[in-house]
Amino acid sequence: MKKLLLFVLIVINSVTWAQNSPAPIKMVDILLSPSNGDWNYNIGEDAIVEISVLKYGVPINNIEINYEYGPELLKADKQGKLILLNGTGSLNIETTNQPGFRQLKVWVELDGYKYKNQINLGYSPDKIKPTQLYPDDFESFWTNAVKELRTIGFKTELNYLPEFSTEKVETFLMKMSTGLGKKTIFGYLSKPREEGKYPVLFLPPGAGVKPIKPYLGFAEQGYISLSIEIHGINPMLDKEIYSQISSAFGNYVISNLDNRDEYYYKNVYLSCVRCVDYLCGLSEFDGKNVFVSGGSQGGALAIVTAALNEKVTALVSFYPALCDLTGYLYDRAGGWPHMFRDEKIRSESRIKTSAYFDVANFSRMLKVPGFYSWGYNDTTCCPTSVYSAFNLITSPKEKWITPVSGHWRFPESNEKSLNFLKRQVK
Repeated sequence: MKKLLLFVLIVINSVTWAQNSPAPIKMVDILLSPSNGDWNYNIGEDAIVEISVLKYGVPINNIEINYEYGPELLKADKQGKLILLNGTGSLNIETTNQPGFRQLKVWVELDGYKYKNQINLGYSPDKIKPTQLYPDDFESFWTNAVKELRTIGFKTELNYLPEFSTEKVETFLMKMSTGLGKKTIFGYLSKPREEGKYPVLFLPPGAGVKPIKPYLGFAEQGYISLSIEIHGINPMLDKEIYSQISSAFGNYVISNLDNRDEYYYKNVYLSCVRCVDYLCGLSEFDGKNVFVSGGSQGGALAIVTAALNEKVTALVSFYPALCDLTGYLYDRAGGWPHMFRDEKIRSESRIKTSAYFDVANFSRMLKVPGFYSWGYNDTTCCPTSVYSAFNLITSPKEKWITPVSGHWRFPESNEKSLNFLKRQVK
């Protein structure tokens, strides 16, 4: 009887889950269509946005919307209401006198629910310059740090993971004692089983203290790939245990921010350099092709690693974080983690330290080809901050802008990045 009851409960739960799966489309959509198809305008040029509210795919006539617009991620310049006669209306969100972005937010109350949308439009974005200072000793600080790193020994342990391996790919859990104090890095190393020499691909992680899973796709395409976490926590721990550790971890992005030698990201950046050195020491490495790829925090670490490790031959960076952190000090949006949006964080020592870790400054050092992609509707790694770094890059670069995307990317973007890497293979 108990077994039958358990079976019935499982069936009921399964049916309930299926009946309550997320809707693939929205019941109510707010469409925002800029007058310029590429979402770009010149300084001094007004931007007109056409607005429609659709229910079941059909425009709603005479509906009242709420709106506000102003500089990206900052306080709105103007706000108000607009009635959409005949199902559509338009707003002039005006212009800027400096290169940058403006943001329009629209929301509507309908049948007791609130629906919202937003759009970011660029004004001469290719002319955006960083607000972050470039220290005179920036390059020497990091050159010396890498040189010292390479005088220190490191150890790695590999444990074969049959549950994450296939007929074509073998995967290992890597534990690396980096030699940077007690710094430990865990990661997943995936290699093609077929004997041969292969390019190596380093995959630094996005932000947060969270478990990661191995991705076998790169190894299946002929790369030796290494995806890591940066906090010294075994990613294979039980979810509950991992959650307890991560919740007690604290806000690492501001840990020791007042000291460039003790700031959390110093060991992270150097650990990424060490990971590439490790990959280049593998017997299966082809001796030529060293790639690095990531998104968000991983996109930032991809740029940093390529700037600091001369072995890297090409990089891919999606919506990089940590770009132009000081934007908020100049009444402009800054990059993730937006620490200087909080005035309590704005001490002179923290601002000074941030310059040594700002990805905009590492962008100046790049010497290898890169593929870069981001969207205009990204409020995490906002386009103002990304452009401030991208515009400084003098090495060969390709950009793929999908303005409608937020802090995510389309399958087409992934495909383009993979094609870029394939073209870099020597």
